[in-house]
Amino acid sequence: QVQLMESGGGLVQPGESITLSCAASGDIHGLRSLGWYRQAPTNQRELVASIDGEGIPNYAKSVEDRFVVSISKEWQKSKVYLRMRDLKAEDTATYYCRYVGLATYGEFEVWGQGTQVTVSA
Repeated sequence: QVQLMESGGGLVQPGESITLSCAASGDIHGLRSLGWYRQAPTNQRELVASIDGEGIPNYAKSVEDRFVVSISKEWQKSKVYLRMRDLKAEDTATYYCRYVGLATYGEFEVWGQGTQVTVSA
């Protein structure tokens, strides 16, 4: 099993920065990617940024010039970070960590509980 622990959300003012982190632990040897998705009220959940086990990132167009995703890997724990700068009101959402792994039966995913980011003056 894989467990995800998210942290770092909060209330920030427009233009400020914040960093989210997500620790993946357990049976993570089949890690394919870790990523961040977000969902605002009345919107669908959307990709923000993800990074694969080789460290290759993938960004949504709306954030690629403001957000940076990174990964740190240890034997039984991997962490994905999302450094968000120049935050805007439209970045307000619940941010979810997503783990994608490969098991003997195929690919699977695990979602975190979500952490709220609110950008408001």
